[in-house]
Amino acid sequence: MLRKLVDYKKLDHNLTTLLIDTYPHGYGDEDIIIFKNLNGEIIETVELRTEDTIYLVKISKSLSNFIANFEDSLERGTNSNASKKIEETEKLELDMNEEESKS
Repeated sequence: MLRKLVDYKKLDHNLTTLLIDTYPHGYGDEDIIIFKNLNGEIIETVELRTEDTIYLVKISKSLSNFIANFEDSLERGTNSNASKKIEETEKLELDMNEEESKS
């Protein structure tokens, strides 16, 4: 199995979606893998597995914000779409009622 160390900003769309699905409510202390790189710097990561690769995704405060903001924007989009559909349905019903009253 291939192992890769990546920054979350460099993940493609599929891996970003998998990351969000894997940690839908964020990640906790038990999810963090800590090690030192060749320069002796401490690196904190979370694991992301695909069929053929284990990704260690570097974490930072911005990753936490990314996951939280992604969920918020999804909720806003879902609520916005639901509101649009309700408005469209109400308009269609009004139009149908007007047509019936003309007949």
